[in-house]
Amino acid sequence: MRYVIQLFIIICFSFAGELLHRVLPFPIPASIYGITLLFAALELRLLKVEHIREVSTTLIISMPVMFVPPAVGLISSWENIKDNWPEYLAITFASTFVVMAIAGWTTQRIILWQKNRRIQEESRNGKDNA
Repeated sequence: MRYVIQLFIIICFSFAGELLHRVLPFPIPASIYGITLLFAALELRLLKVEHIREVSTTLIISMPVMFVPPAVGLISSWENIKDNWPEYLAITFASTFVVMAIAGWTTQRIILWQKNRRIQEESRNGKDNA
């Protein structure tokens, strides 16, 4: 039953993302809205990681399987893209490195922010105890 509840929580955030996608006039995919809402709920401590840990771990583990249909679609569209494959390859590599760089930079900023926050809390606690 625990897994059903965890999956239901994740699906609710996904559904909320779908609703936002339909209501808001921005060209943002529904999945991005949903994951942003889930992130906000976790950050604001409205939802604990323990409430979705097992199902989210299972979904992350199975994520590579989700890339099989697009790969098959790409192979079946070879006739349409074979004349432009160098451009597709260049765009793929460039976008991959841009995403990796942005993700790495963002991760470093978050780690630094958390470290600074922890140091500030420790210094506050040290002053309170003195």
